Amino acid sequence: MGVSGSGKTTLGKALAEASDGIFLDGDDYHTTENREKMAAGQALTDADRRPWLLALGRLAEECSQHSTPCFIACSALKQSYRETLRSLSPGIQFLHLHADATTLRQRIAERREAGDHFMPPSLLDSQLDALQPEAEALLLDTSQSLESLVATFFNWQKSRAEDTF
Repeated sequence: MGVSGSGKTTLGKALAEASDGIFLDGDDYHTTENREKMAAGQALTDADRRPWLLALGRLAEECSQHSTPCFIACSALKQSYRETLRSLSPGIQFLHLHADATTLRQRIAERREAGDHFMPPSLLDSQLDALQPEAEALLLDTSQSLESLVATFFNWQKSRAEDTF
């Protein structure tokens, strides 16, 4: 979870590769209307996001039925969004990726210039305003190296597994 430009896709792909898992980008599940709205600089409403969250929650639950690790990049900015996801996939775990606003704006602008994403930098403030912390998430500062983030995740997973015994 995290705002646009926080590194969800980059880290998700790295974690999937390191664990022989799969990566799914939540952006691929937005409706055409939502993509067009965001590309036009309009923030999505909770109503706009609901079908997307339901689709991702079902996808997460489907993934949980298999032994292959699955990583889904999803902003999941609000607690209510994460509750929707949990209602469909109770075992879901969240990683909260963050970076400073300057870095986020730079990353978003670079993606837009390269034609790699529909999200304009102008929507970052609305995402930062909507972002609510997740107490149970692993908080990761994506200004750290990708290798460090991957190692931190696996150490966190190991400690969580040890806590269950």
